[in-house]
Amino acid sequence: MESVARGGTRWRRFAVVMVPGVAATAAIGVAVAQGALAASFSVSGQQFKVSADRLGGDGFAQYGGMDVESDGKTGHAVAVSSFDDAKLYNMCQSVVTPNVPLVGTITLKLSAGTKKDQPAVAHNLYVDLDDLSGEATFEDIDIGVAAGAKTRGPALAKNTPTGGFAQQARKATIEDVKQTAWATTAGTFKLSGLHMSLHKGVKECY
Repeated sequence: MESVARGGTRWRRFAVVMVPGVAATAAIGVAVAQGALAASFSVSGQQFKVSADRLGGDGFAQYGGMDVESDGKTGHAVAVSSFDDAKLYNMCQSVVTPNVPLVGTITLKLSAGTKKDQPAVAHNLYVDLDDLSGEATFEDIDIGVAAGAKTRGPALAKNTPTGGFAQQARKATIEDVKQTAWATTAGTFKLSGLHMSLHKGVKECY
């Protein structure tokens, strides 16, 4: 079975729909106490953008979750996209830090996998995102599986509600990837041709 999806998705809305148990929580503090965290660390409170000509991988799973900042009170609904193994071609990552003393706004930009035969390669990849657009193709996809019953992708993110809505596929490919994320974790992440640079002002990947 193959499914093709086009266009953008507002992942804030998507994540709330996918995990009603988390969305119904009256306060972020309660969610934290219950361990409803996607990332295994407190997020910084700064989002970052990632773009790629193509993201392709085997063992894909996606489900809702929540990231919490270091104050333990500020939470962000996310869609956790995970791959057993993934390749990113012409990857760019950028984060903007405003109001740096004596300097002003600074953009940190990272690029990797710019050569066609040397993509960035990740194993056990998790991306906690709330906005994604691209041209997506899924092979052997299951939509509506309970998160705890999924059979594809790396292990369920820490303390994810097992009854939450999830989808999984044997293989997923997204062309012209543009995403905004709160966190990324991986067992290994090989960044071929890594280049990191600082820029004055706002100079994001897209």
